Amino acid sequence: MRIVLIGVSGCGKTAVGKALATKLGIPFYDGDLFHPEANKEKMAHGIPLTDEDRRPFLEALAKLLKEESSLVLACSALKESYRKALRVAPDICFIYLKGSPELIRKRLEARKGHFFDPKLLDSQFEALKEPTDAIVVDASPPPVEEVVDQILKNI
Repeated sequence: MRIVLIGVSGCGKTAVGKALATKLGIPFYDGDLFHPEANKEKMAHGIPLTDEDRRPFLEALAKLLKEESSLVLACSALKESYRKALRVAPDICFIYLKGSPELIRKRLEARKGHFFDPKLLDSQFEALKEPTDAIVVDASPPPVEEVVDQILKNI
């Protein structure tokens, strides 16, 4: 089973992904770790990434998805074209962690030590094309376990 958790920065992809992978007994990968350093620098300085910036990142994630038969991957995949690039196997399941801009902004402002500049949140919501072929899960319940339970009921 290959699960890709998608959504804007701060929706809980990493926390939910780690808990889900633990519950399923499969590896977890944080897509942020696959960004080239130049991308991280841009985001840290409040500069949105372009599609061209994202290409090597998406290629690395697609390679990972081809190589691993079971995993949970956290990756924003805001646009359909990004999700298309990640659909490299028939069993890939996209889970969209959906949250309001107010909720996500509050989470980002409380987050420490992450390279993503909260000023980029508006550009993420502008770029977001909500998926029509993903399982949609409410990202607002505070205990991660509740979100994981929602996902497990739907996969």
